Amino acid sequence: MNEKSHLADFHLILQVIDNIDAGVVILDREHRVVAWNSFMQAYSGVCVDRIMGYDLFDVIDDLPKTWLINKINSTFKLRTRTFSCWEDRPFIFNFSNFSPVVGGSSVMYQNMTLTPLKSLTGEYHHICLTITDVSDIARNKMHLHESNAQLTHLSMTDRLTQLYNRGHWETCLAEEFERCVQLQSSSTLVMFDIDHFKKVNDTYGHVAGDAVIKQISTILQKTKRQSDLAGRYGGEEFGIILPGTSADMAMYFAERLRSRIEKAVVKVDIREIITTVSLGMAEWTPAMANYNQWLECADRALYHSKQNGRNQSTIFAVSEKTAQKQSM
Repeated sequence: MNEKSHLADFHLILQVIDNIDAGVVILDREHRVVAWNSFMQAYSGVCVDRIMGYDLFDVIDDLPKTWLINKINSTFKLRTRTFSCWEDRPFIFNFSNFSPVVGGSSVMYQNMTLTPLKSLTGEYHHICLTITDVSDIARNKMHLHESNAQLTHLSMTDRLTQLYNRGHWETCLAEEFERCVQLQSSSTLVMFDIDHFKKVNDTYGHVAGDAVIKQISTILQKTKRQSDLAGRYGGEEFGIILPGTSADMAMYFAERLRSRIEKAVVKVDIREIITTVSLGMAEWTPAMANYNQWLECADRALYHSKQNGRNQSTIFAVSEKTAQKQSM
């Protein structure tokens, strides 16, 4: 009667293990499979007869073997539960995900719990791996990260040009100023605007004006280095921070940009629009009190370019008489 009772209890436990909504795998110290529930059979395609008594790694050949063995050995050594989270390792068993909620993701993201099993003699000869499907949670969290990244991008990007907007670009300028102060390194600020832009809007309309701004922004993106920080400062005014660049080196950049813009043609319907830009630049110096003064110096150089005929580049100097410029 007592033996029948034990068998009945064991049968009930097997039913629970077999019907639980998680994978249950029990291994001995030689990694031989002692239990392999319905969840594992359904997602792996490996039935009980093919795996029971066999080394797990001989039957399932795409497991992270070295990592998992180290994890198992650590659990036996510590004699306490250990865990693996999908954020550290997306999955242990390469199972397909069939849930419609996860938006087409083909991978089952998994958490794993490793539990050392204590025998009646108090020794630990077996370990239980519990595999939990967390695909819905993982997908929702990844979607949230993506949404936050998009919001962050939108919050610092000018919608028309896809350059930094004024707020974020000024933050970059302030940070670059502080970096120059701390490292005493060279850096040059370039400001430019579109010549006679009001005339473009008045003659061709604001749609054409937007097309001009977009094309100039595209040329700017292709001309600058990846480390350079470009932003739309105002309606038709732009700013570029050139880290690690002297004013003389910045002049080459400015002239290359000016020349490319001058040669570009903006086509709106059947009309062709040619525009030019005026540029001013100022290299950071220790004498500058703050980034606003740096910006003012570049603006003064820009004003010098506009006053002296436009379509040219000017380097800021202490006196306008010594201002350096290049033009067509």
